[in-house]
Amino acid sequence: MQEKVSFAFDRMTVARFRETFPMARWSEALQAWTVPGKMARRRIDRWLASEADRRTPYEEERGRDAYQFEPILSPYLQVIDRGFRIKTPYSRTVVDELRQIPFARWNGDDTAWEVPYASYDDLQHRWEAIEKAAMSAEPEERRKRAEARKGTEEEAKAKRRTSERRKRRLPVPRGDLPPLGRPVATTAFGIVVVSEITGESVDPEESAEHHSDTDDEYVWAGWRLATLEELVHTWPARARPGEYERLRGWWQPTLDELRAARTAAKSRERRSRKREAVSREQPRKTSP
Repeated sequence: MQEKVSFAFDRMTVARFRETFPMARWSEALQAWTVPGKMARRRIDRWLASEADRRTPYEEERGRDAYQFEPILSPYLQVIDRGFRIKTPYSRTVVDELRQIPFARWNGDDTAWEVPYASYDDLQHRWEAIEKAAMSAEPEERRKRAEARKGTEEEAKAKRRTSERRKRRLPVPRGDLPPLGRPVATTAFGIVVVSEITGESVDPEESAEHHSDTDDEYVWAGWRLATLEELVHTWPARARPGEYERLRGWWQPTLDELRAARTAAKSRERRSRKREAVSREQPRKTSP
């Protein structure tokens, strides 16, 4: 498992970072550092907090002055002692934007992001995208979009797509089957684990809407979601999939694909643990 972190370039800051994380590597594609390890996110957050304390009084004062001169007025932002607290409905865009702000960190106790005054310029630069994504993620806005889709072809297509996903099947070429029990990347469903090859032939007309470029030489394969442990132990491909791999519908996942899948799997497992904890805490019903 790997986590990413970015911060403003400074020779001394980089030196301290490399000393704390000797296994970290710079990614040109992500424009961020990647840190391996199951505890990487927690270690990064602790380091960011310590680095925030190192910011010079001048940088912090400059951020305070910038906020006073041109404040961000939003229900999603609150001023706190050392900077700002940002609390929004969940949005992948919001998370991605905040992670690009130097020394922004997630506060799990308050379920909010915190940004120091010294990073106010970066926060201001990204705020329009953050606020727009947060507003779009509000339950009422989601409900309005769902209402607007009712009765449309878009809604019907979404229902058919959901129905197809629930079948948990994938067309694969009869002569080039994916490995069983190992995570593979797919065109239609992301990274999955193929659990069985049914041998049932694929009807090209039936699969055309959801699975392109199939013929009567394809058969159905059953799949399930990959667990976090499986994803962590999956070795990434050295190169991106070629045209042939994409046409057949499956390939060895790349590092970027694995990172995204690991993040999603981690969130699923966290939600599952929370549901289990709530279930255990609920009083058991007794018969009268």
